[in-house]
Amino acid sequence: MAKLESSLTNMVISLSLISAIMAAALGVTYLLTKDTIANVERKNINTAIQQVVPAFDNDPFADQFKVNNGTDTFVCYPAKKASQVVGYAVKTFTNKGFGGHISIMVGFLPDGTIYNTSVLEHKETPGLGTKMTDPKFKNQFKGKNPNSYNLSVKKDGGDVDAITAATISSRAFCDALGNAFKAVHKKVLSSNNAAVTDSSAIQKGGLK
Repeated sequence: MAKLESSLTNMVISLSLISAIMAAALGVTYLLTKDTIANVERKNINTAIQQVVPAFDNDPFADQFKVNNGTDTFVCYPAKKASQVVGYAVKTFTNKGFGGHISIMVGFLPDGTIYNTSVLEHKETPGLGTKMTDPKFKNQFKGKNPNSYNLSVKKDGGDVDAITAATISSRAFCDALGNAFKAVHKKVLSSNNAAVTDSSAIQKGGLK
């Protein structure tokens, strides 16, 4: 077989063929794995939901809806037991972490009280900001209602004990929870009269 002449035209043709083959391969790989990826993501979300709300017998993932705090939109997963809502899991986030984006699942009881939290994703400094997942830090939010509990670190006049040497991460954690509460309060809790309906109560709680 004759050897192709080395020329710009032949190089362009070769590169184009390689690119087309690679694109086709990526497309096939995506089609073959998209369902698996989606199932893994759903499993991870369901696991996080189970960690932040009381026991339920519905499928919160299937019943999900969106809530907005006036600036950002979040996904809310209602947890029900015998058709009665026992809590709301909210996938919230903030971009104010030391490492940037932080994603958290926070669970609220129908009256707005925080039931539990679970960090989904972060890029905080190992040994410092990563301590946001430690019980000593995250458990202080359990049983607290942002209507009366100031979701700010004590250095900023709030009620939250910051992580030593990781104030930025602590502030970001509070920001994510505050964002979620505002959204749920506006969309769900207020309409159900399950929490204080006067918006001034949010201000008093530190969610400005």
